[in-house]
Amino acid sequence: MSYADQVFIQNCKDILSKGVWDTDRPVRPKWEDGSPAHTVKLFGVVNRYDLRKEFPIITVRKQFLKSAVDELLWIWQKKSNDIHQLNSHVWDAWADENGTIGKAYGYQLGVKHRYPEGEMDQVDRVLFDLKNNPTSRRIMTNLYNHHDLSEMALYPCAYSMTFNVSGNTLNAILNQRSQDMLTANGWNVMQYAVLTHMMAQVSGLEVGEFVHVIADAHIYDRHVPVVEELIARTPYEAPKFALDQSVTDFYDFTPASVKLEGYQAHTLDAKIPVAV
Repeated sequence: MSYADQVFIQNCKDILSKGVWDTDRPVRPKWEDGSPAHTVKLFGVVNRYDLRKEFPIITVRKQFLKSAVDELLWIWQKKSNDIHQLNSHVWDAWADENGTIGKAYGYQLGVKHRYPEGEMDQVDRVLFDLKNNPTSRRIMTNLYNHHDLSEMALYPCAYSMTFNVSGNTLNAILNQRSQDMLTANGWNVMQYAVLTHMMAQVSGLEVGEFVHVIADAHIYDRHVPVVEELIARTPYEAPKFALDQSVTDFYDFTPASVKLEGYQAHTLDAKIPVAV
């Protein structure tokens, strides 16, 4: 089985067997029918993926890599908060009447600041430092800006990336305050693994480890039967991942720049309810 399957299955088993339910408290998320969306959760889950060995994509449920990369580039490359610039509907539930999610995600990455080296936003600063200051311990982004939280449709879940170069190897840490294991875990892991690959390639570095730190890893009450079905399945082996080697500028990547070879995965027929 793929290593990502091993991690996902074990995380879900740990949450279901050792997790804490919040059914005795009021909660913010609601189901479409207005019922409270309760969760069972574990605090402080840390997963490590060696991208030199295997691409972390689960097979117990089919994942759509190009759609995930499209959203990743919408945030990191377009630095957009406009869902009309996104080729999927993952953000529709949080958009306002104008199709914006407010000052969230891509908006934060696109805010420019003046540095001694010139005016840059957060992504440009990362790209500059990976090439010019690879020994720096300050190569990071942060979307959790308290000044703008009130103007965000959703507080950032995956809110911080830290890049660290060891020798000629790029490693990265994704900090996530909240993780819906069923709908988002596989999606976020492959997204930020791809981002690490992209950043390494355009910086002339080798890809290394991707570490995923989750403060609140949870399963929603109505997701439990689906999760139990998924973790009982027999996973497939991990596919081969390929990134277009001709791309040397981060802003030239597209969803077509990524490719999976030999990806086999189980289908999921059940419609998954989304808590908002």
